[in-house]
Amino acid sequence: MRKAKDEEAKGIKIRSYLTAAIWGALAVSMVISAILFAVLDRFLNLPRSIPTLGWLLIFNTLISGVITAFVNGKILAPITKLSRAMAKVAQGDFVQQIETGSRVDEIRELYGNFNVMTQELRATELLQTDFVSNVSHEFKTPINAIEGYTMLLQGDELSEEQNEYVNKILFNTGRLSGLVGNILLLSKLENQNIPTKKETYRLDEQIRQALLSLETKWTEKEIGFQVNLENICYCGNEGLLMHVWVNLIDNAVKFSPDRGIITLSLKSGQDDIEFVIEDEGPGINTEIKNRIFDKFYQADGSHKIDGNGLGLALVKRIVDSAGGTIEAENREYGGCCFMVRLPIEDKDNSKRKTAKERG
Repeated sequence: MRKAKDEEAKGIKIRSYLTAAIWGALAVSMVISAILFAVLDRFLNLPRSIPTLGWLLIFNTLISGVITAFVNGKILAPITKLSRAMAKVAQGDFVQQIETGSRVDEIRELYGNFNVMTQELRATELLQTDFVSNVSHEFKTPINAIEGYTMLLQGDELSEEQNEYVNKILFNTGRLSGLVGNILLLSKLENQNIPTKKETYRLDEQIRQALLSLETKWTEKEIGFQVNLENICYCGNEGLLMHVWVNLIDNAVKFSPDRGIITLSLKSGQDDIEFVIEDEGPGINTEIKNRIFDKFYQADGSHKIDGNGLGLALVKRIVDSAGGTIEAENREYGGCCFMVRLPIEDKDNSKRKTAKERG
C-alpha cells in the first residue's frame, strides 16, 4: 500500500515538473517578447499597420518555439538515451550500462533500475550458458562410450535383426553426439571463447571437401549438383567455416526432393566473397523467415526431417564472427537460396594468390 502511494507521489511530482516547465516557458517567452517589441519599436520604429498585439503574438510564437525546442531537448534527451540502450539490449547486448548522473531523481532512479535489469539479464545468460556447456560436456563422455562399445558388437556372428539394432544405436548416438558438439561450439561462439585463429587457404577446395563429406546423403536421394566455384584464397578460421558449408549443404540436401538439383556458386567481388547455394525444396514460409536462424528452431514443425534446429543458428554465429552476412530468400521458380558474404581483409594478397593458383 505504501509502495503504491510512493509511486503515485512520484508520478504527481513528474507531472508537476512538466507543468511548471510548460508554464515557465510560456511566461518567459511572453516577457522576452514584450522586451524585444519595446526595443525594436524604439530603434526600428516598427510599422503601425500591424497592431501591438499582433507583434507580440509574432515574437511570442517565435520565442516560444525556440524555448520549447530547448526544453524538449532537455526533457527528451534522457528518454532518447534510454531508448537507444534498450534497443541494444533487445538485440542481445546485455552489457549495456547508463551513467546515473542525472540531477532529476526520477531519471536517476530509472537509469539505476535499467542497469540492475541488464546485470540480471547478463547473469542469467551466463548461468544458462554455463549450465548448457557443463551438461553437454557430461553427456559427451557416455555418448562416446556407448558408440565405442556398440561398434565392438558389430560382427558376422550377429543376426540380421541384431545388426539392424546395432546400426540404429550407432545412428542415433551419432546424431546425439552431433547435437552435443553443436551446443558446445555455439556456447563457445556466444561467449567468444574460440581463439581467432586465421590462416590462408583455398576456400573453393574447402567447399568441395564439405560436399564430398555428405556424399552418402545426397547419393541416397540421387541429387545432382551444378557447381561453379572460382579459385579463391581466403584468410580466416578454416575449422569454423567448414561448419558453415557442411551445414548449408546438408540443409539443402535434407529439403531437396529426390533427384533434385542443388546449385553451388562462389565468386569474389571487389570487397567481399559471395557463396550462394540454391535448392529445389519447399522454400521458407514468410511467417517463419525471421526465425530460421534461432537456436533449436526447425522450419519443419512435424520433425519428419532429421535435425536439431542448431545448424543454421551455428552458421549465423560463425558468419557473424567472421564479419560477414547471411541471407535466405525464396526463389521465384521454387526452392530456397542462401547467400553468404565474407569480407576480404587482404585484397592484394588474395588476388595474387588466386592468380598464382590459376596460373
